[in-house]
Amino acid sequence: MDSLLFNTEDIYTLCADNVLTKYGRPRLPWSVKAKLMGVSGSSNGDLRISREQFKQEQNEQQQLHFPECVPLPGAKSLLARIKTAQNRDGYPVEIALASSSEKYNYDRKVVKPETKALMDLIPQEKRVLGDDARVQHGRTPKITPKECLVFEDSVPGVESGRRAGTRVVWVPYPGLAAEYRGTQPLKVLTYPV
Repeated sequence: MDSLLFNTEDIYTLCADNVLTKYGRPRLPWSVKAKLMGVSGSSNGDLRISREQFKQEQNEQQQLHFPECVPLPGAKSLLARIKTAQNRDGYPVEIALASSSEKYNYDRKVVKPETKALMDLIPQEKRVLGDDARVQHGRTPKITPKECLVFEDSVPGVESGRRAGTRVVWVPYPGLAAEYRGTQPLKVLTYPV
């Protein structure tokens, strides 16, 4: 969802930078962000405040800025095409959403009519968020890895999807792609599945 459907990567950056610069620290460069994407419990940037206070201040920034998020260009048409697609046997292609975002952050992001309309293309019962009890109790929709095509923006997410046996499409933000351009991880990530 984040960075694939909505412009929330920009907002995460803005929120982190607002807290960092408040304490006289430099903005978060992509060389650091690349290591934090897809990893929960991010660093407090070596600030002289506790990790809890950093998290609280980021949360306040997110509460302020997440309602401003909008769908990324092409997201709605991609989901609409997937929603009406059929597999080789003529069966409909099913679409689902798995996100590490917790419900309270999801609700902050899906407030504008255009973000709501985008999420309406994914059935409610096929949306799994990070704090979803179905995940904690192993009751997620049953799908075999070979039935999945995963769209992922973070390197850890790509690696997880591939370890699970799914096919993965890496859709990095330009800053993240630039960090990996010409390096071994990019070659591994673009290996045909």
